[in-house]
Amino acid sequence: MELRVLQYFLAVAREQSISRAAESLHLSQPTLSTQLKHLEEELGKTLMIRGTKGSRKIVLTEEGMILRKRAEEILDLVRKTENEITLSDDSVVGDVYIGAGETDMIRLVARTAQAMNEEYPDIHYHISSGNTAFVMEQLDKGLIDFGILYDSVDLSKYDSVKIPESDVWGVLMRRDAPLASKEVITPEDLWDKPLILSQQENQKSELAVWMRHDLSKLNVVATYNLIFNGSLFVDEGMGYAVCFDKLINVSGDSTLCFRPLSPELKAAPYLVWKKYQIFSKASEKFMEYFLKYLKKETDSRPA
Repeated sequence: MELRVLQYFLAVAREQSISRAAESLHLSQPTLSTQLKHLEEELGKTLMIRGTKGSRKIVLTEEGMILRKRAEEILDLVRKTENEITLSDDSVVGDVYIGAGETDMIRLVARTAQAMNEEYPDIHYHISSGNTAFVMEQLDKGLIDFGILYDSVDLSKYDSVKIPESDVWGVLMRRDAPLASKEVITPEDLWDKPLILSQQENQKSELAVWMRHDLSKLNVVATYNLIFNGSLFVDEGMGYAVCFDKLINVSGDSTLCFRPLSPELKAAPYLVWKKYQIFSKASEKFMEYFLKYLKKETDSRPA
């Protein structure tokens, strides 16, 4: 399976048309069709359903959708590898790839990048957002250099450094909601309320333990992957979103407010990377500056 042919396949998947893909690739349509036919013969699977009469739209089969996902990952890794090798001279330039969920800890990444920017303006940063499973998958496949994960997951297969700050759990709600009059939210407060929870919550999660209740028996009216989307449900009166603090603006004229949980529930974050990772010069510099920043923050705190 050649990388060139994978690029051809992705072009067709993107354009949903062999003719438009051929035009974008500067190939003749018969040449592209032949290459795709050979790819299907090599794999022994039909990857796409050609347009029938009345519709010329290309539709991927189940196997085609699997190949599309893997091809994107393969080509991303190839590009990342090429950049690391071609830029591995004395100059410190290149890209740093970081994966994280929605967390205020990204500010630490931003502050590190800003501190580096004056001396290393040719280093560029790429942030991929997703849940814990997404970040771990990206790390394991080598598609990102670093991830931000929490002590609630098994970190034993990674190298890591603890970030001396924590994300605080609480409830995002409308200012006119019944619970908005409370300073803190207890588990019992939420047992009979319409809840909006993260998609990755399960019976073994820290939040489920704090809740002291079977999550499947709560009134979970919606789940979110991105809290901004969840906050729109809150704003429309759908319910109460349980999430980290500092992710949604609740100041000024905002119709929303945030109340912390009681007993307090915090998540301890770590910057992690694959064991035996070989870093590019750009990633090495990021790690150097990030560790300096964490030490400075730790030293500045009162004993």
